[in-house]
Amino acid sequence: MLNFPYSELTGRRLISNKFIKIERTGTLKLPSNMEGWLDTNSLARFVVEIVEQLDTSEIEGSYKGGGSAPYPPKMMLALLFYCYAKGIFASRQIEQATYELIPVLYITGGTHPDHDSINTFRKRFLGQLQPLFVQILEYACSLGIFKLGDISIDGTKIQANASKHKAMSWEYANKLEGMLQAEVSALLEKSQTEAGESFRDIDIPEELQRRQERLEKIAQVKAEIEARAQARYEQKKAEYEAKLRERAAKEKARGRKLGGKQPKAPEAGPKAKDQVNFTDAESRIMPTSGGGFEQAYNAQASVDMDTMLIVGNHVSQHPNDKQEVEPGLEKLNQLPETIGKVKRAALDSGYFSEDNTKRLEKEQIEPYIACGRSSHNLSFSERFGAEPEAPENPDALTAMKHRLKTEAGKQFYAQRKSTVEPVFGIIKEVMGFRRFLLRGIDAVTAEWTLVCIAFNLKRLSRLSVSKNG
Repeated sequence: MLNFPYSELTGRRLISNKFIKIERTGTLKLPSNMEGWLDTNSLARFVVEIVEQLDTSEIEGSYKGGGSAPYPPKMMLALLFYCYAKGIFASRQIEQATYELIPVLYITGGTHPDHDSINTFRKRFLGQLQPLFVQILEYACSLGIFKLGDISIDGTKIQANASKHKAMSWEYANKLEGMLQAEVSALLEKSQTEAGESFRDIDIPEELQRRQERLEKIAQVKAEIEARAQARYEQKKAEYEAKLRERAAKEKARGRKLGGKQPKAPEAGPKAKDQVNFTDAESRIMPTSGGGFEQAYNAQASVDMDTMLIVGNHVSQHPNDKQEVEPGLEKLNQLPETIGKVKRAALDSGYFSEDNTKRLEKEQIEPYIACGRSSHNLSFSERFGAEPEAPENPDALTAMKHRLKTEAGKQFYAQRKSTVEPVFGIIKEVMGFRRFLLRGIDAVTAEWTLVCIAFNLKRLSRLSVSKNG
């Protein structure tokens, strides 16, 4: 540590003009083995320790051929987990890290997997990471760090590996289809008349074929948009019918007609701005929190409130979160009973619906779903008034609304902002993961699992240090 004396006259530090001598051609004094290169609490050490205890027999069983010896799967997994935790995602950057970063050299044991080997391993075994995600949670539980109980659920938009400008909307597809059909008709007409002589410099059969191919592609795009529109209509229709039933039940209970607007029936068919992306057809155009739209996927995470560990994850093509409770519960139901059971769940207003409330109740999870945006400036009576009386014989939705108005309910729901939202902040801002490398819903789902594993290992490393002092 450098020690600078103070000037009695000015009170400022006096800095010497005799600089430390730097010897770049001299002999470096390094530890005799890789164990001495890293601090005891290094993330690289922790990742290697955890991965060595994982059951990777399913992955190792895939190596059945001859040829030269491959890199050990556990080393490759540790390499991917550590690099993703440190914001190194591209295979060429990971390869470069095996030459430049001491923690990565420790993980690889001084070997240097090339980018092609890294990319091939990642693509081949990415879909087999979910069991490892669960094993890491079991390990955390065995350490006494984690026990499943209260969770918060949320989603974040992750950019697809595709440009939103490489897409075709329903409106433009119809417009372009009409133009191409008119051009085809004109070419056919000109080719069969004397006027066709003016087209000597144009290969009419080739031009016809090119337009026919484009028309076939447009037909595929329109068919995909129509299929999506039909699925959307069926979903909206089911929601509309549920609202009508709920309204009718309230009118019957009150013995009078309800005021306000009637629920609006959904319209069938594609909308003008419905579109398909040519680069990643399974991605969707989605609104972002900062305004505007991105070609993206909706990445979901269920986060344990006590430890901020991700306990469930999946990826959706839906721009909003209302349909994500059911797939989220499916993932949570796959967790072993040994790590505990979810007791309470906090979700923002994007998930609010009577059906989602009932789904959580059915799984014996006490729901805390915001019924709408809360005001930032509450009135005096709202802030300090007495708690409302509990309703008699309430249904699931009424009981939840009452819970959220109690002091205990407010305190519990407030924890959502300090658990799941910081997780997304760390993944995007600290780890730097804002864009999927892979394409297609299955591939990005597996990649999101890899990101969640990397986050959990990073988080577990800090929790274990805190626990052990």
